[in-house]
Amino acid sequence: MAETVLVTGGSGFVAGWCIVELLKRGYLVRTTIRDLSREAGLRSAIAVVAGNTDNLSFVVADLLADAGWEIAMQGCDYVLHVASPLGGGEPGDKHAFLEPARAGTLRVLRAAIAADVKRVVMTSAAAAARPPLSTDRISDETIWANPDDPQFDAYRVSKILAERAAWDFMEGRGKTSRLTTVLPGAVFGPVLFKETPGSAGIIQDLLQGRPRAMPRLGFWVVDVRDLAELHIKAMISPGAAGERFIAAGEFMWMEDIARALRVGLGSSGLKTPTRRLPTILVRLLLPFLPKLKSLAPLIGRKFRLTSEKAQRLLGFTPRPGAVTVVDCAESLLKA
Repeated sequence: MAETVLVTGGSGFVAGWCIVELLKRGYLVRTTIRDLSREAGLRSAIAVVAGNTDNLSFVVADLLADAGWEIAMQGCDYVLHVASPLGGGEPGDKHAFLEPARAGTLRVLRAAIAADVKRVVMTSAAAAARPPLSTDRISDETIWANPDDPQFDAYRVSKILAERAAWDFMEGRGKTSRLTTVLPGAVFGPVLFKETPGSAGIIQDLLQGRPRAMPRLGFWVVDVRDLAELHIKAMISPGAAGERFIAAGEFMWMEDIARALRVGLGSSGLKTPTRRLPTILVRLLLPFLPKLKSLAPLIGRKFRLTSEKAQRLLGFTPRPGAVTVVDCAESLLKA
């Protein structure tokens, strides 16, 4: 009999691809959404890539409320807790996302334990394993980031503290072997849903010629398809029980991304900017650039990171970054 997997936040970028990969592998997939009126559109988009969606069902549940989670978990063998609150909050409030992320995670874990789920795989962030930039240490799974470090914005603070809360909660109940966390870098790749952007919004802006000159800003890139596959490997691998896994491929500066788009897209990439904005000028302009303000500590920095553990234990094999960003761009152009 096919096993059942619950994927939280089925309308999300990563969740959508997790659903696709699970369906391709023959699992029964249940996913949470906040409004059932979205089911038809989401199912249609997923079917384009996954084919038959007869094994996919939807249930209403919100990370901010208890209602629906007991029903969502009934009969589930595994949970991929991918959903995380985005948007809202006061500018400059580093705890804007904290309570929704932490409370939502604990709500999912309580329901999973009550339903005797075999394993919960939680999506965290590579930032949760990033040491102070001044130390030049390599980010790996043994490191717990300090949420008070000024390098982190509100979203990353929420990821750090939500993951910490998850491990503390499971440890307190003697269930750490039923939890695995995946810590992705910057997630790019083809979008399934029109409203996806998130990190893909960086590619969308570049395609439209924004910014006209690029800051010296870089990302450890991971393809959303590779990330979805890693979630499934973390779900079923005996060696993944109670472990953290960083998921990242190669490091790409924004100018590397722009160059890949110009080469890979031909005439469709002609608007992509080519000039680099001097770092000293970026720092002067930061107060007037809200999108970059939260990334100020990373301007001009290439911090070190390793996904060796995921490669060694789970066979994680990230595809080339240029392929990932071009596929992302092509999907945005078609949307």
